[in-house]
Amino acid sequence: MTSPLPSSSAASVLDLAPVVPVVVISDAADAVPLARALVAGGLPAVEVTLRTPGAPEAIRAIAEQVPDAVVGAGTVITPEQVSACVTAGARFLVSPGWTDALLAAMRASGLPFLPGVSTTSEVVALLERGVREMKFFPAQAAGGTAYLRSLAGPLPQARFCPTGGIGPDIAPEYLSLPNVGCVGGSWMVPADAVAAGDWERIERLARAAAGLRDAGETCR
Repeated sequence: MTSPLPSSSAASVLDLAPVVPVVVISDAADAVPLARALVAGGLPAVEVTLRTPGAPEAIRAIAEQVPDAVVGAGTVITPEQVSACVTAGARFLVSPGWTDALLAAMRASGLPFLPGVSTTSEVVALLERGVREMKFFPAQAAGGTAYLRSLAGPLPQARFCPTGGIGPDIAPEYLSLPNVGCVGGSWMVPADAVAAGDWERIERLARAAAGLRDAGETCR
């Protein structure tokens, strides 16, 4: 099947941008201008979390009206949600954790997916099942950069998108790790800016976040 990711990128969500915005959209009318602001700032991957009733509608609107965005669904925890997100037009899936049933549904969807892990055993279990790209969540609470650095030696084949408690101050340290492709965060989509429709502010914050890859390189 055709890859749901842009042909100009590597075939991985982890390589689209240094930061994946994790957004909670209460009003689906905000979805399109929000996504356009993030894309304009250099962050094409947009993870819309399934924490609000309007999330599927928001995903659909972004998929249909913001062609340069790579919209994904986050907080996916059931096979039924996988099906709904595929129908809505999601191009990747992210879960805070995983079960065999959820993993099977995500794999069957044909979309790239990042199942959530927070322990070494979960990482090994996913590697055993042929999954090498994962979400590390909740990143800061689960051990942060020290934990991921420790995993890089015995499990170099695993790559991560750490999410949870990460802001612009510590994102470069994560991005400097050899087993981190990108980080997830919400600091570039502050709730007050979304509520006020301040898309220019969000674009500025996104542009700053898009430049964090270079900062991460200097931390190596």
